[in-house]
Amino acid sequence: MKKCMVSIIVVLTALAIVWCTVAPAEEQGAKRPEPNDADRPTARGARPPAPNREGQGVPSLRGLSPEEQATLKEKWQNMSEAEKNEFRAKMRERLGPAAGPTERPDAAAAIEQQIAQLKTENEQGISELREILDLARKEKAGQTAKAVEGLIVKRQKEFQQRLQAFEQRRLRLQRTRPDQPGAGQAERPARARRAPDFTLKSFDGQEAALAQLRGKIVVLEWMNFECPFSMYHYETKTTMADLAKKYKDKNVVWLAVNSTSHATAEANQEFAKKYKLPYPILDDRTGKVGKQYDAKTTPHIFIIDAERRIVYDGAIDNAPLGKVPDGEKYVNYVSDALDALVAGKPVSASQTKSYGCTVKYPAQ
Repeated sequence: MKKCMVSIIVVLTALAIVWCTVAPAEEQGAKRPEPNDADRPTARGARPPAPNREGQGVPSLRGLSPEEQATLKEKWQNMSEAEKNEFRAKMRERLGPAAGPTERPDAAAAIEQQIAQLKTENEQGISELREILDLARKEKAGQTAKAVEGLIVKRQKEFQQRLQAFEQRRLRLQRTRPDQPGAGQAERPARARRAPDFTLKSFDGQEAALAQLRGKIVVLEWMNFECPFSMYHYETKTTMADLAKKYKDKNVVWLAVNSTSHATAEANQEFAKKYKLPYPILDDRTGKVGKQYDAKTTPHIFIIDAERRIVYDGAIDNAPLGKVPDGEKYVNYVSDALDALVAGKPVSASQTKSYGCTVKYPAQ
């Protein structure tokens, strides 16, 4: 009877935690207002539809007080077309060009804040569920433990889906900002720099030193299996493993690097085993090597030639989560660079903008 009561209490507590942490977020998402016309993507070169509101056609009145705006809108209704055109010209001269949707840095900051909040809530919820799971196992409540394990898996799946949606929104915002190249977009060629030397151990205890790979072409892939952009190339596609196998006998060594500060050795070992990786995952939880190379995202690829120069720095391809930008063809930058190196030719695109989740370095 006592064990039964414990099981019931544990299950009810677990359900309460999931409801309290997931339901508010879903409710918040449901109440989120529909994006305005400026935020909706449009066909290339097309103008967004005019907003459907009272006072349509009135020029921007930004910078004016509410009273001034109300007065001018009332006058607008009685103006002739010539007077309206003259008024528009005066407002443009006074206020300058209207700020478009691509000039809102607050949007990017809001997305970053939402991502951070999502991760914090998920970590707290998972931690509490694991405590309940440990209690159920301690009380030998097998069915309860199994139910809680299912809740943990479900929550992690929902977390990944929501995180992926936020990351896609952030990428779309980056692509529409004129001062930033799009994800994977080729940047100006950078002069090859000397590859920083390093010695790291893999999560299963094997040592890898750049100095020991003289004469080899080395590919460094910054990865994080908690990031949907990395996971796409392991779960949906097998991009990384396929490339490593393709060039294995062509003097190319592939090394994955995990600089995620909170990663565990056990989780990395399980990941490598599950996906049968033909290369090691190196332990850089201190972030030292990642910062030496200036690794920014997961994935982020660096290719080092036989002379220890970084000849490629950037994205794996031009298709984040498999989506190629409109009007472009799929390009695997890493494959193209390796083909050139193996053939003894220079790499044509030496640098692109990497995409993905930010590398989770230790807090300073």
